[in-house]
Amino acid sequence: MAALSILDLVRVNGETGPKGALDHARAAAAHAEGLGYTRYWVAEHHNMPGIASAATSVALAHIAAGSSTIRIGAGGIMLPNHAPMVIAEQFGTLAQLYPGRIDLGLGRAPGTDQMTMRALRRSLSNSDNFPQDVLELQAYFAEAEPDQRLQAVPAAGTNVPLWILGSSTYGAQLAAELGLPYAFASHFAPDALMIALEIYRARFKPSEQLAEPYAMIGVNIIGAETDAEARRLATTQQMSFANIFRGARGLSQPPIDDIETYWSPAEKAQAANMLAHSIYGSPETVKDGIAALVAQTGADELMVVSDVYDNDLRLRSLEIIAESLN
Repeated sequence: MAALSILDLVRVNGETGPKGALDHARAAAAHAEGLGYTRYWVAEHHNMPGIASAATSVALAHIAAGSSTIRIGAGGIMLPNHAPMVIAEQFGTLAQLYPGRIDLGLGRAPGTDQMTMRALRRSLSNSDNFPQDVLELQAYFAEAEPDQRLQAVPAAGTNVPLWILGSSTYGAQLAAELGLPYAFASHFAPDALMIALEIYRARFKPSEQLAEPYAMIGVNIIGAETDAEARRLATTQQMSFANIFRGARGLSQPPIDDIETYWSPAEKAQAANMLAHSIYGSPETVKDGIAALVAQTGADELMVVSDVYDNDLRLRSLEIIAESLN
């Protein structure tokens, strides 16, 4: 069976505020560690009031400090937004503080709108340099050469493992060429999942970091005591998708009894496509759904998004998901 990991969106709602969201993420990582999850990742999102992980490396330091063994990482850093040296400095520092526990997933998309990109002092053309930026970043994490004049201190020698993230075949090809593990964002962009996995496995070239292809897929999973309750909890995520289509960047909302009263038919259809690989249900439904998805994809690892409004119910969802593999 595939390994289980967690992608936390660090959702902010009207009750928690940003600090509460970050504290919940820290507590959830410690809880996940006890449940046997492999890694706990957060992602870089800017200009979104409902997500508290914009300063991703800072958020990860807070989360890592509350646990002891679970791997902590970015899923991911949008590399076109940054100079590779700065990211190496940040994640090299994390690796020094939490040795053997840090992952760095890298995305090619800016992950935001053009206005925010300008505020970040970046441009769309930076995406064209993504392969070179990945190699530059990899070099900063390697052992420093004698008399090497340019170093990303204290990254040298930490060998932080890199992952390529993607929602198309581009990332699959690059991960295969560089011999890196590959994470596909099927939790919001499932259309190219199977072809991307096929390309990645067929073209994979072994590297110092990885001898054989290793594929992770994102999946939305919400576990509850009954199928009906899980579907109700899932309306929080469904409303978030509807709001994205509307250009509304608000806080996370509590679940509602009937999602049909919230979204339009067009929004429903668009969300249904993006959420196609989602599992909402009772322990038995979750178990069966995970088994079917792994059988279909051959994924080595599932990166679970369990977007539940109430923190206690989210922790219970994570328990149900972990128990499904027993």
